[in-house]
Amino acid sequence: MPSDHLTERPGHALVGVVRMPVTGVSPIRSIVRRVVGALVVLAAVVLIVYVDRDDYTDANGDGLSLLDCVYYATVSLSTTGYGDITPVSDTARLVNVLIITPLRVLFLIVLVGTTLEVLTERSRQSLKIQRWRRKVRDHVVVIGFGTKGRSAVSALLGDGVDPASIVVVDTDQRMLDVASSLGLVTVSGSGTRNDVLRVAGVPLARSVVVATNRDDTAVLVTLTARQLAPKAQIVAAVREQENVHLLRQSGADSVVISSETAGRLLGMATSTPSVVEIFEDLLTPDTGLAIAERDVEPSEVGGSPRHLSEIVLGVVRGGRLHRVDAPEVDAVEVGDRLLYVRKVTPAEERAGTENT
Repeated sequence: MPSDHLTERPGHALVGVVRMPVTGVSPIRSIVRRVVGALVVLAAVVLIVYVDRDDYTDANGDGLSLLDCVYYATVSLSTTGYGDITPVSDTARLVNVLIITPLRVLFLIVLVGTTLEVLTERSRQSLKIQRWRRKVRDHVVVIGFGTKGRSAVSALLGDGVDPASIVVVDTDQRMLDVASSLGLVTVSGSGTRNDVLRVAGVPLARSVVVATNRDDTAVLVTLTARQLAPKAQIVAAVREQENVHLLRQSGADSVVISSETAGRLLGMATSTPSVVEIFEDLLTPDTGLAIAERDVEPSEVGGSPRHLSEIVLGVVRGGRLHRVDAPEVDAVEVGDRLLYVRKVTPAEERAGTENT
């Protein structure tokens, strides 16, 4: 990747760095669309020539018929031109129109179709990138699309987040291809680079997920992201407990210790496997039970969070999470948010499956 600043490049120069999600079209449909477009153009030329046929003449000098106009349009659009051998009978011209010209068009499709498609797709990507850079804000940037990054994206999609509002940053093109197939915007580059994060829209992002494979990389990415987005919610994953304070000092709002969390679940599974199943259920938002957050309703103000119809786990007040049995939140107040266990209905399960 060139060393110049990506943020200074125009939209067309970011094609290959930024990739917008593309709706797949089958080769047959693509060819049919091209043929239909060619027929529309051909019909328009025939109409123009036929309306103005008195200004045309042919080798026979007897004026142009409708068949002559069609013949003239076909040889003109196919860039065949006029040679020393030209069909003069109606039968020969009909054969030229019905058989030779379609074969010629098919040849042109096969010969230049791929090149035209690449050029067209590149122009389409350029326009999409320009529009996206003007409008992108309040989105989620996922840095690293390995196992942790993919799981984070699955959870976001399961919660109903629009795929178009998720941006994935990675250096592995295979991972970016997988993300693009899910309808996500992708940026090719290292999350440690300031200009790469700017292209991904980190300064305007709502949340940043740091899911790199190395703790030292996670620290550098978090520090860079926090400098670009002072108000964004930054969550990061680390392997070792001893590196948590480094992530906190770098600006992470939440830190998940992947190795210790997995180790605890493994230990619990040896004696209480059903507890692990419940944890997995709670962490999967599109099936069974799910942990969710909502605003306190007016009818609930003043009541105890432990006496609500839902299972409340905690209360978020002033940006701080309190356990449900904490004396500070014995009565819920206006502006509080409840962290509770939600039952996912079958309809929501189907919607979550379609989103993922």
